[in-house]
Amino acid sequence: MLIVGQALVSEDVLAKRFQCAITSCKGACCVEGDAGAPLDEEELGIIEQELDAVKPFMSEQGLNLLAERGFSEQDPIDKDFVTVCAPTGECVFVTYDMESGIAGCAIEKAYFAGKTWFRKPISCHLYPIRAKKYGDYIALNYHQWNICSAACTLGEENQVRVYEFLKEALTRKMGPSWYKELEVVARLWDEQKIQ
Repeated sequence: MLIVGQALVSEDVLAKRFQCAITSCKGACCVEGDAGAPLDEEELGIIEQELDAVKPFMSEQGLNLLAERGFSEQDPIDKDFVTVCAPTGECVFVTYDMESGIAGCAIEKAYFAGKTWFRKPISCHLYPIRAKKYGDYIALNYHQWNICSAACTLGEENQVRVYEFLKEALTRKMGPSWYKELEVVARLWDEQKIQ
């Protein structure tokens, strides 16, 4: 782990290559997994406030799930708040493109349509990095998952590292000056590896 400001950054974030290949995975990260997308506490209030803007972009299944169970629940294992998921695994906010079959996010669709200022939960934006608070630090770890194997291949082909692919999300989470510091650390880390 490397310390960058108030973050503990896994070396995998600097070393591994990754570039989302959504046409291969079809947005499986929105459908598969042990639980829904992790939500920061402040996001609970934000999503609640923005729901009316998001609902027109939600699927019928998502709207029914929302009416029955709401959009968030506590994960029974780690007690964090996560998005509610259907029994088939889809996040409450999942929508499908009818032509391509690719899973997308109703919140993000509302954002790109100019209906909300909130893009999507930061945990989704940061994926494949998982952020977890540890005391005064935020640990940023690369989460390797077989559904993203095409993204790893594409990242290798185009020489895009995890932190480069996630520049916008990391800047959103940690701030622009932090990201610039990360770039400096990554460059020094590279130089050390070469020697």
